[in-house]
Amino acid sequence: MTSHKHCFPPVVSPEVRLLILGSLPGDASLAAGQYYAHPRNQFWRLLGEMLGKPLAEMAYADRLDCLLAHRVGLWDVVARAERKGSLDAALNDVEHNDLLALTRSLPRLEAVAFNGGTAFRAARRLAGSPLALLALPSSSPAYTRDYQEKLAIWLQLRRYL
Repeated sequence: MTSHKHCFPPVVSPEVRLLILGSLPGDASLAAGQYYAHPRNQFWRLLGEMLGKPLAEMAYADRLDCLLAHRVGLWDVVARAERKGSLDAALNDVEHNDLLALTRSLPRLEAVAFNGGTAFRAARRLAGSPLALLALPSSSPAYTRDYQEKLAIWLQLRRYL
């Protein structure tokens, strides 16, 4: 069954220097009410290694607090869409978030990183901005690239902390 799915509110503060954007939360995340809640999604592990913090072992609220303490924000490029299941390929009737408005509201923002190809396609909405726009390999379990290869790319985000 196809259903309308909505993103979560952005996790940001005026101190954010790096914003990481996904596409739209999957079913496990929506059910849990948490970003990247699928147990096989590597997001918290990758970001934890980048920050040198055991994010995957922390309570969800502590994870978000840790991100903000390191000036990292989260959001999604899709505000609402119809989708059966969790795969980005199944997104239909897509309504995008206003990325330009959010990035303009963050005075210390230096870079926007896009978690996966679907998210990165939204980078064009920020074309012409002075921000660094970075494509990341997806943390999704559906994206089977080797973890160490993903990590090497994700670790490059440290320069924006």
